[in-house]
Amino acid sequence: MRNAIPNIGLLMAFEASARHGNFSRAANELALTASAVSRHVAALEDRLGVPLFVRHKRRVMLTDAGKRYAQRVRVHLNGLERDTQEIANSRAQGYAIHLAVVSSFATQWLVPRLPAFAQLHPDIHVHLSVRSEPFAFEESGFDGAIYSGDGLWSKTQGQRIARDGACIPVCSSAFAAQHALATQEDWQPLVHIGLESRPAAWRDWYNGLGWDYSVQASRGPRYELFSMVIMAAAAGLGVGLVPEVLVQPALDAGQLIPAHTQTLPGTQSYWFSYPTYREPSAALQAFEQWVLQQSQGQQD
Repeated sequence: MRNAIPNIGLLMAFEASARHGNFSRAANELALTASAVSRHVAALEDRLGVPLFVRHKRRVMLTDAGKRYAQRVRVHLNGLERDTQEIANSRAQGYAIHLAVVSSFATQWLVPRLPAFAQLHPDIHVHLSVRSEPFAFEESGFDGAIYSGDGLWSKTQGQRIARDGACIPVCSSAFAAQHALATQEDWQPLVHIGLESRPAAWRDWYNGLGWDYSVQASRGPRYELFSMVIMAAAAGLGVGLVPEVLVQPALDAGQLIPAHTQTLPGTQSYWFSYPTYREPSAALQAFEQWVLQQSQGQQD
């Protein structure tokens, strides 16, 4: 029931106070007095029957319940502000979509293709934010997500965009000209660039060749994102092991070349999904159709 929702003025006073940790700074932001903000927060606490702050002279600290509630209220206020701005800017409702994406897939695969989507749908604005861990759509404000995993998340629907594909070793042509890349003895002294979340990848690649994995290879730099590995390899810092679906643009552009024919089989896929509890907007459906067309041939 709508009467179970607190007054938006109370929620705004609470959220601003939670961000600033101070009623006076929250009051300056909201063009109110500090006493008015304090009364709004107290009224919200009375309404909920739960203390949201612990008061310490001029500073306030969130309780555990206050931290959880502030996070959720912020999501909904941000969404309301975003939707209001879109209406005020004369964009029809549903003509902007907000996607959570994994960084490397977005920068290496999705963003370079977005000009084609913009040409087909100039009235649809695609907003991207990086999220590397699973999340609950009802608490996020996102319309959809693109992520790497074994399948669709619970309470979502969607499609696989592409398989992770085989990881291939790559390096710059200048690096290849300076180093032999044929035998185990050639490879062991090389700088091996890896991904933090896949510490065993190079070891598995060596095992696929029947080579001994050296201590030297295990000491190479590790980066958080595949896009960083690609950039480091292109800069000549060493040899990177990267999924072909992500590194193909750099190969096509001549920034990188395969350093060896041996590959490492992929185990996961990239998925596009959105929640089942609400009907997808026409804009989201248009994006889904387009992204599936773009990924044809990369799903098998």
